[in-house]
Amino acid sequence: MTGNSSADGGKRVTHWIGGKPHTGRAERSGDLYEPATGRRTGTVDLAGQAEVDAAVAAAKAAFPGWRDTSLSQRTKVLFRFRELVSGHRDELARLISSEHGKVVSDAAGEVARGLEVVEFACGVPHLLKGGFSENVSTGVDAYSILQPLGVAAGITPFNFPAMVPMWMFPVAIACGNTFVLKPSEKDPSASVRLAELWAEAGLPDGVFNVVHGDRTAVDGLLRHPDVRAVSFVGSTPIARYVYGTAAANGKRVQALGGAKNHMLVLPDADLDLAADAAVSAGFGSAGERCMAISVVVAVDPVGDELTARIRERVAKLRVGPGDHPESDMGPLVTREHRDRVASYLESGVAQGATLAVDGRDPDVLGGAGDGFWLGPSVLDHVTPDMDAYKDEIFGPVLSVVRAGSYKEAMDLISANPYGNGTAIFTNDGGAARRFQNEVEVGMVGINVPIPVPMAYYSFGGWKDSLFGDSHAHGTEGVHFYTRTKAVTARWLDPSHGGVNLGFPTSG
Repeated sequence: MTGNSSADGGKRVTHWIGGKPHTGRAERSGDLYEPATGRRTGTVDLAGQAEVDAAVAAAKAAFPGWRDTSLSQRTKVLFRFRELVSGHRDELARLISSEHGKVVSDAAGEVARGLEVVEFACGVPHLLKGGFSENVSTGVDAYSILQPLGVAAGITPFNFPAMVPMWMFPVAIACGNTFVLKPSEKDPSASVRLAELWAEAGLPDGVFNVVHGDRTAVDGLLRHPDVRAVSFVGSTPIARYVYGTAAANGKRVQALGGAKNHMLVLPDADLDLAADAAVSAGFGSAGERCMAISVVVAVDPVGDELTARIRERVAKLRVGPGDHPESDMGPLVTREHRDRVASYLESGVAQGATLAVDGRDPDVLGGAGDGFWLGPSVLDHVTPDMDAYKDEIFGPVLSVVRAGSYKEAMDLISANPYGNGTAIFTNDGGAARRFQNEVEVGMVGINVPIPVPMAYYSFGGWKDSLFGDSHAHGTEGVHFYTRTKAVTARWLDPSHGGVNLGFPTSG
């Protein structure tokens, strides 16, 4: 359902424009792989400016009709889409797993979190209510209304090919905008399947479009005069580029960047709970998520004991194909990414860290084959001057940093240029309250390792983790995809013949 066969017998994933698969010939294409085996499975068409222009034109043409569609009709389509995605969640999870490599249970969780945003968007009639003030002057009323922007674009990463797009397009579409999605070309099939489900739900042609591609497609959207808003999730260097380029071209932008999420463990914490949290948050989805815990900051004297408990739990993790029922962690998304992540183990040791767990030769369920494998790895005694600490590794490498006090740990976390997510593990309510108040990070967990907010709150970090002033989904998402119009009105009184009664126009 996600594409035709390519010339060599593999699948071909193409664009979705104007309510149907694109039928034009692709000038360029990229290869698709199964990460667990390294096997090439097909191709994805890469858009040039012509395909970007066609998708934006379809969205622009669909905008007037969708903008004028009643809220009740919009929500009916959203509710049908929600039911279709829910009914196909297993199919979507397996599709994601086959291209990304994450285990099916992780992929199913991704779809479930995306569905929460769809459900939030189903309540858009309440969220789009404006304000009204009667008689602001004699016989004069004032009110505000929220209106859609037009064509919105989303540029999304490989690590959550369903969830991250669903942070964006349900809210944008519910607010009356039309949408062009540019997903990652590494795992593009889920986005096309979602487009098919939108069509089945009754969304008019052109309201939701998908173009696959690389920088050519991205730049085409960032500079296109008919795109009014751009949402992005990805690395900080690209987020900065997206923000600067789109803003320079007059667009509203929310660009969510990278992360280096720290988990602070105080001496009074439940160390079993903290070790469980560090392992699940550090190695779930092979560490390829912006909310993964990548640094554990242990306030001594608990560092040695906590590291030992983490090692015990890592030894029990089972690495294998995403569709293997016993797999806890799958492969990385590409061979190149695996090699880059693994290089931090070598550089970490060279720079003075201790390799507490080496995942470079994992015992893979069913045999490693030629897949993109790297097992869970732990670097201990990491210091802030090491590359493993400074860089966003985005893989299954957990660093343990030692701190002598709460203040030292707090200063370390707040000094980091990233400010996406953080967590504290403690049984001291006063310390937890102080931490949530003082830490320079946008999302905070207290005895919760991955503080991803529910869909009715907004997602986003601080500092180099966010460019723009609006976070994703929640009420900030509604704000991002709408603009406010203020109206001041005076009506002549028909009981007096419709004449001007001489009321003043100001108080």
